[in-house]
Amino acid sequence: MYEFSFGNLFVGLLILIAGTLVTVFHQKIGDNFASGVSSYKNIKLFGLAAVGLGFIVALSVHTLFLNVFVSLFFRR
Repeated sequence: MYEFSFGNLFVGLLILIAGTLVTVFHQKIGDNFASGVSSYKNIKLFGLAAVGLGFIVALSVHTLFLNVFVSLFFRR
């Protein structure tokens, strides 16, 4: 059952903004916090994954995925 939540929208937008900032500034992050040029692709991939996760959380679709995952292990 799908239910929209403004709390999930707010959290999803925060995740989306953080992922966007990581994606945009991946070179500076790689130079200052990682091993430089060799980590650019990994940091950009992490940022894009965060953007995707932000969309999923903002639309409250993550609860559907979690319900399916939990129902695989625990039968009701």
